[in-house]
Amino acid sequence: MNKTVNINLAGIFFHIDEDAYLKLQRYLEAIKRSFTDSQGRSEIISDIEARIAELFNERVQNEKQVISIKQVDEVIAIMGQPEDYLVDDEIFEDEPKTTYKSQRSASKKLFRDTDNSYIGGVASGLAHYLGIDAIWVRLLWLLLAIGSGGTFIFIYVLFWILVPEALTTADKLTMTGEPVNISNIEKKIKDGFENVSQTVSDTVKNIDLPKQGERIKSTSKGFFDTIGDIIMFFLKVFAKFIGIILIMVGAGTLISLIIGLFTVGITDIVHIPGFDFVDAANAADTPVWFISLLLLFAVGVPFFFVFYLGLKILVNNLKSIGNVAKFSLLGLWIMAIIGLIIVGVRQASEHAYDASVTHKEELYITAKDTLHIKMVDNENYFKSHGRYYRNNGYRIVHDDNNEKVILTSDIRLIVRSTKDSLASIHIEKNAEGRSYQIARNRAENITYNYALVGNELQLESYLMTAFNNKFRDQQVEITLYLPIGSTLYADENTYSFHRNSSYYNDILDNGMESHYLKVLDGSLLCENCPADEDDDFKVRVNVGNKESHIKINDEGLEIQSKDSSLEINNNGINAKDDDVNVNIDDNGIEITTDNN
Repeated sequence: MNKTVNINLAGIFFHIDEDAYLKLQRYLEAIKRSFTDSQGRSEIISDIEARIAELFNERVQNEKQVISIKQVDEVIAIMGQPEDYLVDDEIFEDEPKTTYKSQRSASKKLFRDTDNSYIGGVASGLAHYLGIDAIWVRLLWLLLAIGSGGTFIFIYVLFWILVPEALTTADKLTMTGEPVNISNIEKKIKDGFENVSQTVSDTVKNIDLPKQGERIKSTSKGFFDTIGDIIMFFLKVFAKFIGIILIMVGAGTLISLIIGLFTVGITDIVHIPGFDFVDAANAADTPVWFISLLLLFAVGVPFFFVFYLGLKILVNNLKSIGNVAKFSLLGLWIMAIIGLIIVGVRQASEHAYDASVTHKEELYITAKDTLHIKMVDNENYFKSHGRYYRNNGYRIVHDDNNEKVILTSDIRLIVRSTKDSLASIHIEKNAEGRSYQIARNRAENITYNYALVGNELQLESYLMTAFNNKFRDQQVEITLYLPIGSTLYADENTYSFHRNSSYYNDILDNGMESHYLKVLDGSLLCENCPADEDDDFKVRVNVGNKESHIKINDEGLEIQSKDSSLEINNNGINAKDDDVNVNIDDNGIEITTDNN
């Protein structure tokens, strides 16, 4: 059993094995002794410690991991032994030197080189990364900026914002592709001091045009740096604002999902009234609380990371939640998505088949009779107050036996003519299911009633089915066949139920309600429409396989079909088809063809 020690290296905390700590301590002390008389000693040691901390961070998988002596040896092998770089190395002339090479090849990373920049150091940084002279990158960027109409100026600004600046010695060495070890860190810092000393010396000795150029460059650099700082300030403010929005959106969504989960779960468990509406539509019979839980993870996990991203933007040193938590949340999210897909497939399969059953019955209505049609309801279930509307929604009510039933107003009324002597009614019940037999059973279990009282046909405006059948798009289609010569009077409350397209061959059009309509072969003729009525009276007639429209108004009669038309008015008679046009008026008869 080994002891562990907590250390602070370059501002980062590590857990380290005691033996490894002692070896690291001896190594750092040897480094400090090596640079006792070196210029920039504190900067060199600080950068070396920062590099060692960076190498430790690369090897630590989580915050609780302990650094072993093996990892310390790996870092020492990369950084090199301080004995190889003593300032007074003449004492080792007669001794063989042991060299330590990095086990990793140095790799370049893209940074902005602000030490050799004119604006933001983007071109100089790219030059280091590509291994070419900076002047060629600057020249190429200038040509691209001019040739692209300013697009590359925007790209330059993006690089300026997104590419980090090489601030530390380790960053500058990585930018040029040099290994970050003791030797290179020492050399880089010493070169910096020498450059400063040489610059001061040259300034004191003489002032010439090259130095003036450097001064101008430095001045322009400071100006652009100031502009860059201003831009970065506003960008940081904008980033903080985005972070606040992300936190609000993420937190609000998570809170809503959690509240929804508990609300739905409690409602499902204690059977709160009104929840049966959801249960009736749950075709897959999956527990609602389980679906809510899947939705919580499927939607909540992405929004948790949105919330976490907002925190990361606002709090620079926010601790990571750890890889275990990240991968656990990812696993929950994947399982939730798979679960929702399975539930969705099961839900869709409940509507895979549709089936119908039809009931036919003759009505004692002859060609000499007048049939009145009206919709009726049951006040025990709902009160329509005389207003009836067809819709495909549903309600949960209790029948006379206090049993729960599903009620819907998905009723369609179709009127057609027949050459039979008696009228007839066809009631077609439709439902859906995961198999044809299940769908047919549901259709057979639909309850729908009508009654013929004298010459009045009373049609219920709703259908019912037992609650355990669930709602599977149950509907009823009523087709009424009336003998040619009979008269139809449709109550105004039938309007919503027979708003049908020509697909159904329904001869009862909208607007024909509350009129006595003579049944013709494939059409209806209004018998009591007032002559001074402002609106035209229109009738659709089917002759053979062709559909014609008849319009009657104060001006006369107009019959329109696909290939021909007939107009009879005060001006005379005009008949035409694709080839012939006949016009009869006060001037006589005029016949024209396409050839004349």
